[in-house]
Amino acid sequence: MESKIPVSIIGASGYTGLELVKILINHPYFDLKGVFGSEDGGRIDEVHPSLKGIINLQINKADIKEIAKESELVFLALPHKSAMSFAKELLKEGVRVVDLSADYRLELETYEKFYCAHEDRENLKRAIYGLPEFYREEIKKASLVANPGCYPTASLLALLPFADFLDENYPVFIDAKSGVSGAGKKCSSKTHFVTVNENIFAYNPLSHRHEPEIKEKVLKLKKRDLEINFVPQLLPISRGMLVNVYAVLKEEIDVFNYLKDFYKDEKFIRVRENPVDVKSTAGTNFCDLFVKRDKKSLFISSSIDNLLRGASSQAVVNANLMCGFREDTAIPIVAYVP
Repeated sequence: MESKIPVSIIGASGYTGLELVKILINHPYFDLKGVFGSEDGGRIDEVHPSLKGIINLQINKADIKEIAKESELVFLALPHKSAMSFAKELLKEGVRVVDLSADYRLELETYEKFYCAHEDRENLKRAIYGLPEFYREEIKKASLVANPGCYPTASLLALLPFADFLDENYPVFIDAKSGVSGAGKKCSSKTHFVTVNENIFAYNPLSHRHEPEIKEKVLKLKKRDLEINFVPQLLPISRGMLVNVYAVLKEEIDVFNYLKDFYKDEKFIRVRENPVDVKSTAGTNFCDLFVKRDKKSLFISSSIDNLLRGASSQAVVNANLMCGFREDTAIPIVAYVP
């Protein structure tokens, strides 16, 4: 390739922004032209000291017109509501967008029930859900990709293969545990070291906003109206996610070989013979899966890096597909072990 595709990040000061920078500076076909925020924010290596001596771009206040002049694709690593206002204007300028927020992941009614009024209904209809294993061909033609978050990614990759075999008379229980980085960079009483250290606790049980997202995608992709009970918990670790799904089969199947066959062509899915752990996926785009049944009781365990497969590396996979590159280009595959 003679020239690289210029890209930018809006929302570069957070954890997912940092992970995007780390991937993009080593990407052979993307040229990171700019990093932006809602206001001027100093140099990127001052905000993220780990980038000292590597990249020293200035974090500037986002100006859509200026960004559109130098970027063909933009990653939005922003909170919900903030992202849609930027996406709407970028799309008007002909810039492709990968949005890491929740703003384009849900149907309008569901979004407005659990988040806020939507300001960009027209593009919401056109957005493609960025789960490559299930939307790959649509992503390739998309101008706007709604990148799934960590909880839905880990849950759906575990649940969707078995959706057709589940007994709808029984609820599905999803027990999900995340590292503290999933809560973002801003500290709160729940994420304070003294609260989290040597502790574990559930938050928003049976009322978390990712529950309707998981339910909606299962219905849309598999036409199964499953009762989903989702309980997230915070682990005293920096990064990583373990999701355990409990369900009831309506028939007995060889679940291990079925799952292996289902994902046999997927380079970022590893079906394990033993229960999965978070260390083996930390620092990678892999989703590791383990499955077991006892008669009709089904257990599926899913492990991802919440900041990578649950956010930034999956976003770059989506961008690769949108731009016609191999989806694994520059995507991290070696775990942070030990």
